[in-house]
Amino acid sequence: MSEYTDSLAESFPAGVTTTRNDKFHRYELHVGGELAVISQFLDRPGHIDFTHTETKPGFTGQGLAKVLAHFALDDVVASGKRIIPHCPYIAAYLKKHEGYGQDVDWPLEKPVGEPDND
Repeated sequence: MSEYTDSLAESFPAGVTTTRNDKFHRYELHVGGELAVISQFLDRPGHIDFTHTETKPGFTGQGLAKVLAHFALDDVVASGKRIIPHCPYIAAYLKKHEGYGQDVDWPLEKPVGEPDND
């Protein structure tokens, strides 16, 4: 497991940290040591397939998932792997934020949860 304090997290209360937890195949954001947001992935040869992002009750509406998405995507790019966004949240984040285009392999089908693919 690697740990990194993201500069975007500095606008949040003290104790916001982001980690990659390989044991549970997810990126995590903790607030004051409490797990607040997870983004699950499958680590495949040459790419990371994001499957699900979830904000725990009590932490919604604070922009924390955006902080975790930024950290996770930057981590994948830094590792030299490709991003496959099957997770609707990660797919939406990628569509709104430039800079990842050359590192994304869009799935043939829209992620479940996106319009027209429920």
